[in-house]
Amino acid sequence: MGLLSGKVALITGASRGIGKAIALKFASEGADIAFTDLVINQDTVKEIEATGVKVRAYESNAADYDSAHAVVEQIAADFGRIDILVNNAGITRDGLMLRMDEKQWDSVITVNLKSAFNFTHALTPIMARQRGGSIINMSSVVGEHGNAGQCNYSASKAGLIGLAKSIAKEMGPRGIRANCIAPGFIISDMTAALPEEVRAEWIKTIPLRRGGTVEDVANVALFLASDLSSYVSGQVINCCGAMSC
Repeated sequence: MGLLSGKVALITGASRGIGKAIALKFASEGADIAFTDLVINQDTVKEIEATGVKVRAYESNAADYDSAHAVVEQIAADFGRIDILVNNAGITRDGLMLRMDEKQWDSVITVNLKSAFNFTHALTPIMARQRGGSIINMSSVVGEHGNAGQCNYSASKAGLIGLAKSIAKEMGPRGIRANCIAPGFIISDMTAALPEEVRAEWIKTIPLRRGGTVEDVANVALFLASDLSSYVSGQVINCCGAMSC
């Protein structure tokens, strides 16, 4: 029996990167998987299927309120329940404040923060009827400390922390937990696009002297999704190699 046997997990933006790693980790521990993305990577579906669990992928714009509610309703019908929500959908549109335009700001806030509201709003009534659930928001260390050139991204990630803490207080009496993961420098498609010298300098600031992996983040998500963290709610767990301590 895996740590998540009998549970159903919904993960947004899970066709690749951290979301995909979380989906695979949850599946390896017995959870059935529903995931959303703007474009579905069928290879990801096949990888999850290979673990032996039930998996379905749904094309959906997480930032669209009506689309999010419709897909949650469909997933609940397809799986019968939803026990875990990972609000992972996110983008970057970096730029210094003096040069940032309204579109850069709005797109990041909408995709990163509003999408989490959309799915949490749609899913909490289901979890409340079930008298339990775990909500995990994918924040970032820059949501706690800020970062030059990422005012929009930092604000969206800080908002996810405030959202999780508020949901933890509101929904705790219904057995629903809400927490955040704050990754640091994680080796992914996003960071792979950085020049090698930039990555090397960044790693020098990390006491563990390496970038994190998507599996490192997935392991934290597994803890928060499982009953191992049954008394953990309203918290932010940094996965950053002591980068931000």
